[in-house]
Amino acid sequence: MRRILIPTDFSENAMNAIRYAVELFKYEQSVFYIIHTYADDVYNHLTLVSRDNFEEIKQSTKQNSDKELLTTQKIIYDISPNPRHEYKVQSIFGNLVDEANDIVDKENIDIIIMGTQGKQNDKQLTFGSNTLQVIKYVKCPVLAIPNECSYQAPKNILLPTDFILPYKRRELKLLCTLAKSFRSKINFLYVSDFAKLSIRQEDHKIFLKECLPDIALQFHRVTNDTNLTRVINEFIRTQHIDFLVMINSRYSYLETVLYQSTIDKIGLHIKVPFLVMQNLQRY
Repeated sequence: MRRILIPTDFSENAMNAIRYAVELFKYEQSVFYIIHTYADDVYNHLTLVSRDNFEEIKQSTKQNSDKELLTTQKIIYDISPNPRHEYKVQSIFGNLVDEANDIVDKENIDIIIMGTQGKQNDKQLTFGSNTLQVIKYVKCPVLAIPNECSYQAPKNILLPTDFILPYKRRELKLLCTLAKSFRSKINFLYVSDFAKLSIRQEDHKIFLKECLPDIALQFHRVTNDTNLTRVINEFIRTQHIDFLVMINSRYSYLETVLYQSTIDKIGLHIKVPFLVMQNLQRY
């Protein structure tokens, strides 16, 4: 049983991510936990001027959230009446990152899926603040769906790697399931002037192959280019990549990217679904 968490702010971007999610897992028995965290809606409410009307605004905001979630649930049933899928909706007064981490632990969530932007859609930015916070701080794989991205089966997957970081079986199993479901090819991109791998790198490469059996794997090496961002963007464009996977771990390239004020500062322009694997041990 696949367990999927989808935060929503009821924007079109969030609805687009939900459509993508139900299509991506249409062949699997899945439970979708669709949540809206509304603490910010209360604290930023225009009529909140004192503690006196706090509870009233909190209650009315929850009622609006519950109503929107039921509407969202009805739309999902209309677009995907899939007997393999179960949908659970919940309004939560709390912070998105904290509540998502709690649900990930409590429900043993496999993956979080969300839009790259929300209601405050800034087309000049690749990711909105909520998405970046979830990617950085929630201990679970996160699949971010760009607003302009309509669903298509992921046939050509890119995973940049230096073969130095170890990989976790649980997250590779998720990637394996996706690739097998759609008969995808996984491209591993290694940027280095050195063709020969160290023993550690060789072992990690062997481990990858063992965890991804019966899947078309292709290994690429790009030399003489210190700008990994440019290499990734160019590879996505020239090789017709439709799904990007990266590992987030201490000292990884992705950690460096995420801890910039925005990804856009270094020019990683992501127009395809972007799966971040957190490289954390979970059972």
